[in-house]
Amino acid sequence: MAEPFDFLAALTDQERDALEAAATRRRYPAGSVLFHQGDDAGVVLVILHGRAKTSLLSADGREAVLGFPGPGELVGELSAVDGAPRAATVSALEELEALVLPGSAFRALLEAHPRLAFVLWRVAAARLLVADRQRLEFAAYDVTGRVALRLVELADEQGVADGSAELDLPLSHDELAAWTAASREAVSRALMTLRQLGWVETRRRRIVVLDLEALRRYAQ
Repeated sequence: MAEPFDFLAALTDQERDALEAAATRRRYPAGSVLFHQGDDAGVVLVILHGRAKTSLLSADGREAVLGFPGPGELVGELSAVDGAPRAATVSALEELEALVLPGSAFRALLEAHPRLAFVLWRVAAARLLVADRQRLEFAAYDVTGRVALRLVELADEQGVADGSAELDLPLSHDELAAWTAASREAVSRALMTLRQLGWVETRRRRIVVLDLEALRRYAQ
């Protein structure tokens, strides 16, 4: 499974000091939009606390969720580098704190610290691995399998070790559907199946994994 790439952790002390000197810290309330798909290039964000949601709108207006970047991850850097419009919409899934840099400051940082280009390459490579894995999932799994995979992924990211835990990402059924390329109704049926098997409990925007190993076996 491809893991999220921690941009901050990949920096040297000198690079991190330069990043923090060029940036401002900003808080965003849950639900606020950081930028919209199609917006002009603007700021770059490095998430410090909380999770964002990255999504695309299709031609018919349906949302596709690409992921939920969290602490240490970089958001909005591609538009800042190439000047193209925003490729996706990014919003705060929960209260979020980030380092925020104008695009010009981010480009100046890259010029002053050439090793950062290699770090950006690693960011891009990690995202390509995630995209390749998702294409395989869509071809190989039904909706229940894809939901199980997502829950295992979230539990692993959270470091669940004892086989049960409340997942810390506040997902609605609509968001889980958009993340698994399924309808809300299909995701609701999948969660009902997993509840009946005794592997999960569901609450409002919360999912409790009761048997992680059973989910993992199902998702293999």
